[in-house]
Amino acid sequence: MTTLTLPAHVPDLDAVRARIDAALTSFVRAKAGSGAARRLPDEVIDTLEEFLFAGGKRLRPVLCVLGWSAAADLDAPAPVVRAAASLELFHAAVLIHDDIIDASDTRRDRPTVHRALSARHRDRPDPDRFGVDAAIVLGDLTMVWAAELLHTAGLTPAQLTAALPVLDSMRAEVMYGQYLDLLATARPDADLERAMRIVRYKTVAYTCERPLLLGAALGDANREVRAALSAYARPVGEAFQLRDDLLGVFGDPSRSGKSNLEDLREGKHTALIALALEHATPADAHRLRTALGDPDLDEDTAAVCRDLLSATAKPRVEAMIAARAEQAAAALADAPFPPPVIAALHRIADAAIRRTS
Repeated sequence: MTTLTLPAHVPDLDAVRARIDAALTSFVRAKAGSGAARRLPDEVIDTLEEFLFAGGKRLRPVLCVLGWSAAADLDAPAPVVRAAASLELFHAAVLIHDDIIDASDTRRDRPTVHRALSARHRDRPDPDRFGVDAAIVLGDLTMVWAAELLHTAGLTPAQLTAALPVLDSMRAEVMYGQYLDLLATARPDADLERAMRIVRYKTVAYTCERPLLLGAALGDANREVRAALSAYARPVGEAFQLRDDLLGVFGDPSRSGKSNLEDLREGKHTALIALALEHATPADAHRLRTALGDPDLDEDTAAVCRDLLSATAKPRVEAMIAARAEQAAAALADAPFPPPVIAALHRIADAAIRRTS
């Protein structure tokens, strides 16, 4: 990314995250009180709270606040922060369900929600089935609460009216992307565009573009601001997912908190895999196809896959990430945002693209 001379007043992203966490804590604690009044099991809130505060970058709500700042003012009012925090609840719900789909054991170096719930009920005759079923319900409940937090955030009627179409699009896009991902899993091929289509629906819009546009909508942004936010968000979102795909295979589990075998065992159709199958020799492509999607794939076979991917695709994916980083920087060069917001967006792009976990 381009080296910047930062303006004197750059939004304190740690302070923004702290405000978001405070909004989430207040909401979840209130739910604990109402749950106790209804004699609901404590584990419902406890499990969600443990998952929600076990880590996470709060990228989506932070981008939402920056979308507001790009359109309105550097200091977001409390209702905007609470609306932004609702994105983190929705994200938690998506992750809970995604971990069930992927049969993941760990997330953020802790048991996934369905594994945690299973462990709470080892005395049952069906603890693993219970864990999955209970996590589906908890994910659904978390989505309901995400909508409730938005609707009770204190937004004006005009703000809520502007926000709902953005959120409706975001929710539909991530589910559509998830379905495309399911269709392609265990059936990887050399179709790079197919892999990138999954990225655009499942990650780009959901992770970067819609959160920024939600904040912009709350700030009554004009068309020029919204277009500039999208021009920045699309390459950043693609680069974010391309980096995630590399970390899913080459990452250090002790840093990422996730296995680096799962994507290979599932046979995820990513840009990394598509490029490898396109550029590998026929023999190596056959070897890769045989290994991908094998639920029993071991570390030795994974090492062979990583060697093939390093030789055929990893440098190409790194080049794709670098190109998108430059596109994002170019978009910010002409963006009609306050300089502090531009600086913050540069920092977020750099952190998302160069991250190691």
